[in-house]
Amino acid sequence: MSANIQESKDIIDQLRAICGAEHVLTDDADREFFAMDVYRSRELPLAVVQPGSVSELQDVARIASAAGVALVPRGGGASYTDGYLPATSNSLLIDTERMNAIVETNTEDMYVTVEPGITWAEMTAALAEQGVRTAFWGPFSGLRATVGGSMSQNAVSLGSGNYGCSADTALSFDIVVANGEILSTGSKAMDKASPFFRHYGPDLTGLFTGDAGAFGIKARITLRLIQVPACSGTASFGFTHFDAMADGMTNAARTGAAADCFGLDPKLQQGQLGSTNTKDAVQAVWAVLKTSTNPIDGFVRVLKMALAGKRFLTGFDYSAHYVVEGSSQAEIRAKLAIIRKAMAGHGTEIANTIPTVLRAMPFIPLYPILGPRGQRWVPMHGILPFSRLKELNRRISEVHATHAVKMESLKIEKAAMFTSISTNGFLYEPVFYWEDDRTPYHKRYLPQEYLDMLPEYASNPEGRAFVGELRAMIQEIFCDLGAVHMQVGKSYPYLKGRQGQATQILKDVKKSLDPDGLMNPGALGGLEG
Repeated sequence: MSANIQESKDIIDQLRAICGAEHVLTDDADREFFAMDVYRSRELPLAVVQPGSVSELQDVARIASAAGVALVPRGGGASYTDGYLPATSNSLLIDTERMNAIVETNTEDMYVTVEPGITWAEMTAALAEQGVRTAFWGPFSGLRATVGGSMSQNAVSLGSGNYGCSADTALSFDIVVANGEILSTGSKAMDKASPFFRHYGPDLTGLFTGDAGAFGIKARITLRLIQVPACSGTASFGFTHFDAMADGMTNAARTGAAADCFGLDPKLQQGQLGSTNTKDAVQAVWAVLKTSTNPIDGFVRVLKMALAGKRFLTGFDYSAHYVVEGSSQAEIRAKLAIIRKAMAGHGTEIANTIPTVLRAMPFIPLYPILGPRGQRWVPMHGILPFSRLKELNRRISEVHATHAVKMESLKIEKAAMFTSISTNGFLYEPVFYWEDDRTPYHKRYLPQEYLDMLPEYASNPEGRAFVGELRAMIQEIFCDLGAVHMQVGKSYPYLKGRQGQATQILKDVKKSLDPDGLMNPGALGGLEG
């Protein structure tokens, strides 16, 4: 039942009494910004609430539950699948940014417990002071992306080659469910136990990874720690066509030697090179020097980057970039040799400029939320077994070719990025750029001095709509080839084609935890329906 005007005022007053008036945002501009992601917006919530503690979050849930108001959790905002976009105006959007504490770092038992609003960059920097880090340690957007967001949406990038996605690092959660109570998972669910271990019977922790907040809101998150590897090394390879890159990256993934990797298509390679400026180059050199094992190593790495300049991708349409980690330089050499052997006959080794800089500066500003010429940007992705990669690429290429004339007329461009996940998964990420006006999201997240460097465009609703149509076409291909997705949110067809008994179990879990369907309605395909 929707709240009427007086009920809404009463709810807002109660929330302000708990969180403070300054942390209950009802201004139209604030609500519009927080209820918008990289791609679009849906409904405006009643308010944006910023709890500062677990107890405040519990009280907010109790108020919402009593009033029949939906709760929609928001992390760092670096999403593109409607995950935190309210499906109904009768919602409170929960901004977790203030809940950013490190609750416990236990280097004896090797786990860390944090609140959901801490960013991966903040947590990684704090842990590094004690010589440890989490196994998976964040997406490239970790300057803004939060641990809570990545656990609710799942993420890959740093460490994914060795350790899988973000969910594989989770040990335990404290979940605030719809009635405001706390549900603990993993070993912490046992009396007298700490959150040191994930598995004891059925994996309850796993139930809340990738749930997009449909089952509850993460209040505390415990992750597995490893010692920071003493050494790292990088390598890059160029390819003349997609199939060669796919074969090389697949071979390398099967070895398990790489800590992280990613591939670029021609368009993204141009963007990577075209966006370089003097300030970026100086910061990159300084970062490489700081992260080198000794001054000589740093000088050699910077010299190689300088000699390569912007010519290192000349002659190659695709490229793949690798980072390996180990306890000694001998281990690094051995792992790089394994990757080079896997690439033999598929790619040509090129200067390792890109992975060297990204290892030194792993968390990058959110500049890519606009294209290199200031266009709007939206990605999508599918994760497939290696055996279906070439078929996927062929069919996506057919979509692009069929609609090339219309795309050009509407100022739409395409690109793609690729990565392997552990030894058995491959993520294919199509990207679209199109000329369109900026949104409040872009204007708040990007510094004005950066925006001033880019051209602005008039509103392009026809181009925007056709991007949506192209995404739907590619999604059909993903479904047809049995692809799965992270960041499910509300845009991927989570229930489409799902075995009936599995669907029923998911709906039963939703009903048990959230009987009134108030936790992020519409997420995971609308389990409350």
